[in-house]
Formats: sequence, C-alpha cells, structure tokens
Amino acid sequence: MNTLLPKSAGIGFKPKHFEDVLSGRFDVSWLEVHPENYMGDGGLPHQNLTRIRESMPLSMHGVGMSLGSADGVDQDHLKRLTALVERYQPTQVSEHLAWSHWNQTFLNDLLPMPYTAESLSVVATNVNSVQEALQRTILVENPSLYLQFEGNEFSEAGFFNLLAEQTGCGLLFDVNNLYVCANNLGLNAQEHLDELRIENIGEVHLAGHSVEILANGSELLIDDHGSSVCDEVWWLYQSLVRRLGDAVPTLIEWDTDTPDFSIMSQEAKKANQAMTSALDLDTAA
Repeated sequence: MNTLLPKSAGIGFKPKHFEDVLSGRFDVSWLEVHPENYMGDGGLPHQNLTRIRESMPLSMHGVGMSLGSADGVDQDHLKRLTALVERYQPTQVSEHLAWSHWNQTFLNDLLPMPYTAESLSVVATNVNSVQEALQRTILVENPSLYLQFEGNEFSEAGFFNLLAEQTGCGLLFDVNNLYVCANNLGLNAQEHLDELRIENIGEVHLAGHSVEILANGSELLIDDHGSSVCDEVWWLYQSLVRRLGDAVPTLIEWDTDTPDFSIMSQEAKKANQAMTSALDLDTAA
C-alpha cells in the first residue's frame, strides 16, 4: 500500500520528549500521536503539536473510535477527530479493530470481537463512515487477543483481507500483537503472514510485552507496551519485511514506563537496521 510516511522508524510521541524531538540530536523521521489527547480546544498540547507538525511528518493513531460498535461510531468523537485532521493534516490516520462503547456506555478498553460476516458488515460500515467524514482512507490495526471466540467464520487474516477489499482501507500491522496472539491462542504466526495480503500494510508497529504465569503454569503474554522489543518479535518483523520486499514505516511503541528519548531513539535505530538487514539478506538470496 502506498504511504507518504517515511519508510523508516518513527516513535510514539510523549510530551516529556518534546524538547528532545525538536533538538535535532536524534535521528527520528516521524512521530505518532493519539488524537484523543488533543481533542481539547487549545493550550500547551496544541502549541507543542503545532511545532512538531511543522518539523516532521505526523501520524494520528486513534484509540476511541470503536469501529466494532454495532450502533455505529460516536458522531461527536468523529467530529472532533475530523476537526483535528483538518487542523494538522497528518500524513496518516489509523484506528484499532475493537469496540469500546455501546448504548451510550463508554469503556476505557479495546475489546475484541468475533470474526464473522455480521462483524465484518458492522466494521466495514463504520470504517466507511470514518473515511467519508475524513475524506481519506485509514489504516486499521490488528488486535492483541487473550481468548478466541467460538463461531468465528474467518481467520483474522481473512477478516482483514475482506475488510480492505470492501472499504479500501489499509492495514496497520502490529507485529507484537501477532506474536502475543500466536502464543496466547496457539496460532501459527507464519501461516498468518502467508494468508494476509501484505500489500495492504501501510504502517507497522513494534512494541514490548509482559509475561504472566497462570495457575496452571502456562504463560499469558500481555500487550502492555512497557519494554523493549523482544528477539522473537524482531525475527517476525524481519520476516515480514522480506515478504514485503521493501522498507515500511515502522513505529516504536512504548507507552508504559516510557524511558528517556535516547532509548526510544536506539529502538528506532534497531528497527532501521533490522529493515536494512532483512532486505540485504533477501537481495543476497
């Protein structure tokens, strides 16, 4: 999928990193923000975001649109997002495949949904509503899952393939989410990549996760974005890059216990090196 974001590593922006971002001391080519943090009318957050947008490309990654809600997206939320997109003209806009509100009850979580024809119809309708309001296509992110619904009619890859086909949206592919799902649900990550139409990918996310030991001794992986990217996720990422045959805009997510910007920058540098190495190996092969 064509994208105007640099085909290199970006970082999820945190206000405490504002001075570092503008200092020019770190090689970071783009930033991503959660638009929900900027839906107030003004103040310092907007002043800082304006300066950031003037200095580098910006991606907006939503967490509250609730694309899986059967009663549709919240129109007030959509209007606020539309105003933000018009104001800052981000290079890219994305959202999660999840639901978080129903019947005027809003939940502070990204809840999973079954992969059925009914769910696909709901999500496609909501994606089309968002894209029509924004007058642009969006990317939709694959979830991290801790349980599997009975009665799924599609695999996750098949669901996303159909969603992109029906709406024209792209895929924000989170490699750590795939790794979490594969371990928690006993799925084969490589088979998922084989089935997925990777040409729909417009952006990639990389993050860390934590591990909890359950009462039966098994491991549960928690997508907490609170640590560096593990070796297994780096390996999956390089496998994806080789399949793509090209570099891809890649975000380093670190939302819990976020470290100094220098460490974030080092993770971004590792992503750039991993891309280069994967493509060099592919060329050599």
